[in-house]
Amino acid sequence: MTSPNTRWPKRVYQEGTEPDPRFSLANERTFLAWIRTGLAFIAGGIALNAFSVSIDPTMKKWLSIVALGLGALISLWAWLSWARVERAMRTRQPLPHSPALILLSGAVLGVAVVAAIAFL
Repeated sequence: MTSPNTRWPKRVYQEGTEPDPRFSLANERTFLAWIRTGLAFIAGGIALNAFSVSIDPTMKKWLSIVALGLGALISLWAWLSWARVERAMRTRQPLPHSPALILLSGAVLGVAVVAAIAFL
């Protein structure tokens, strides 16, 4: 078994006690769901740029950059959120609030609206 002193990131694992494995595994599944969402944005940005679509080239470029940027930010947020939740579970603290849900919803809505306008 791995000692808490050799696990990384230390700022997560050196705090508190080991939680029920089911909770840690659920936290990992949530992390992976966020990663899939980030990958979907990245794939969408690449696809938009790679394929020929009948929208203004500048708009196409910016939509692609925004989608790629959102994918990168979502992936970063997934890691930070995983660490915050894991640490809270280990220290028996309430789970932290995540503003990412409303931000992600707004970002998806914004990209959808701009893309719909661009395709008109």
